Amino acid sequence: MFRKTSMALAATLIMAGAAWADPIEGNWKTKDGDTAAISACGGSFCIKLTTGQYAGKSIGSMKASGGGKYVGSITKPSNGKTYSGSGALAGSSLKMTGCVLAVLCESQTWHKL
Repeated sequence: MFRKTSMALAATLIMAGAAWADPIEGNWKTKDGDTAAISACGGSFCIKLTTGQYAGKSIGSMKASGGGKYVGSITKPSNGKTYSGSGALAGSSLKMTGCVLAVLCESQTWHKL
């Protein structure tokens, strides 16, 4: 009896954990066709490339700011420079923006896999 109850409780907790995941978490296809994995890490979300020329490279960190918006920093993998970053979630699309001095900005839209 105890074993069945424990198994049921464990299954419930696993399913509840998936329901509590933030919508930004998961794998995203970048503009260049690479895959970026976004996962929770220490109160924010870490972004790491998992495929392509820069696979394994950490390229940013974001915190939720409400309403499907995120702020933090983003690193351009081709030159290693880090910029002020933001993300805006709309359904299965994530618009990522990196800016220098909040004036010169570059954006691209990623799609959830």
